[in-house]
Amino acid sequence: MSGEGKIKLFDKWSFEGIEIRDPGLKRYISLKPVYVPHSMGRHEHDRFHKSQMNIVERLINNLMRPGKNAGKKLRAIKVVKNAFEIIHLRTGKNPIEVLVRAIENAAPCEDTTRISYGGIVYHQAVDISPQRRVDLALRFISEGARLSSFNNPKPLEECLAEEIILAANRDTRSHAVQKRDEMERIALHAR
Repeated sequence: MSGEGKIKLFDKWSFEGIEIRDPGLKRYISLKPVYVPHSMGRHEHDRFHKSQMNIVERLINNLMRPGKNAGKKLRAIKVVKNAFEIIHLRTGKNPIEVLVRAIENAAPCEDTTRISYGGIVYHQAVDISPQRRVDLALRFISEGARLSSFNNPKPLEECLAEEIILAANRDTRSHAVQKRDEMERIALHAR
C-alpha cells in the first residue's frame, strides 16, 4: 500500500486534483477513488447508476466489446494499466487526467434524429444528453484503439494510449475526435 493511505488507482495514480472542465459532464464522469476498477456489475440493476461508476472502469468495460474478448475483464484491466503507464511516460501527466480530457474532447454535443412527416423522412438536429455524450466518447476511444491495433504489430495497449493522448490534445488524427466532428457536421447541416 502507498505511504499516505490514500486510495490510488493500481496503487499508483491519484484521483485528487483532477478537475472536469466541461460543466455538462461534471455529474457524469465519476472519479470515485478505487484501487482496482472492478465493481462486479453492482451498478447494473439501477437506472442511470452507471454514471456513479468509476470512469476508468467504464473505459475497461468498453474495451471488452468484440466477440473474442467479451467478458475477459482482467485482460482489459491489464491493457488499461499498461496504456496508463505509456501515457505517463509520453506526457508526464497523471493518465486519469489525460483520460478525462480525452473524454471531454471526444464527447459530441449534437446528433441527428429521423423524423418522418407524411411519408417523407428528413433529419433533425438534436442535443445529446450528458450521459450519452460520455457513453459515446468512451465508445469512440475504445473503437479507435481497436481499429488501429487491427492488422498492426503494435499491441492494443500502445494503440489505446495513443488514441487517448491524441483525443486529449484534440488532434484530428484521433478516431474519437474525427467521429465527434463528423456527427456535429452532419447535425449542423440538418438544422
